[in-house]
Amino acid sequence: MSRKKLLLTFTALALAVPVLAGVSKPAAAAGGLISIIVNDPSNPYWLTEGKVASAEAEKLGYQSKVGASKGDTNTESNLIDTAITNRSVAIILDPANASGSIGAVKRAIAAKIPVFLVNAEINQAGLAKAQLVSNNAQGAALGAQQWVKDVGQKGNYVELLGSPSDNNAATRSNGYTTVLTQYSGLVKAGSQVANWDRTQGHDKMQNLLQAHPDIIGVISGNDEMALGAIAALKEAGKLSSIKVGGFDGSPDAVAAIKAGELQYTVLQPVAIFSAKAVDEADHFLKTGKTGVANEKQLFNCVLITKSNTSRYVSAFTLGK
Repeated sequence: MSRKKLLLTFTALALAVPVLAGVSKPAAAAGGLISIIVNDPSNPYWLTEGKVASAEAEKLGYQSKVGASKGDTNTESNLIDTAITNRSVAIILDPANASGSIGAVKRAIAAKIPVFLVNAEINQAGLAKAQLVSNNAQGAALGAQQWVKDVGQKGNYVELLGSPSDNNAATRSNGYTTVLTQYSGLVKAGSQVANWDRTQGHDKMQNLLQAHPDIIGVISGNDEMALGAIAALKEAGKLSSIKVGGFDGSPDAVAAIKAGELQYTVLQPVAIFSAKAVDEADHFLKTGKTGVANEKQLFNCVLITKSNTSRYVSAFTLGK
């Protein structure tokens, strides 16, 4: 090469360098499988959780697969292994157990699959890329305050509790207690664990009613247990004198409010944070960051009473 041509080549390269340096790296393309693991889709809350997350993933260009642990850590562990085998690019997980799910999350991370938790937390920070949950303490306070308005400030009542392995159960119960103990005339006569389940709510309500026939109200950790309690109270002919409050914002609960059988429910924004978890997974896969400052993110709950049921536009969604 002549000296003149060599000089022209170096000049062209020198001019190209700043141009190339100014070009930003293109974002990674969406694609791959996002595995979504919920608890039990026979419960409308978890059904909505899975459907919303799946729809959001597919909208963003991913494949999606929804599995159900039914609250069993062994089943959950197998689903995580399947997600790893299927080379999932991310996992959206509603953990079966606050402590018992940690091992499965660690295995996914060891396989370099980011995990995003929804609805329930695990008892170890720094593993999941995000933990998106309802503000259960805020929601419980809302519900308890409304329950007092409906039931009154004097009398015996009972409580139906969610699964002890789910931190949400204790958070809601503690929130109820914080409010209700401010009223000395209200006495909690009894409580039973009904594991978020309608059938168990019915059966445990029968037991509580037999032991405490003079109660004036039932406060419940979720709608399914509350609806089971309502069925038991109907059978006993006591629904007109015993008022029930729920928590979740399910379609059946809203229908029960309209029918005058349930006093209120506390809407968990599961339709919002399930989609948000997928959005954060997408952001992380493309940029290496979730796009939010904190791993643990709380989403405020909303009270639903007869006065605003007309704004209930779809499952777990209240319009403005």
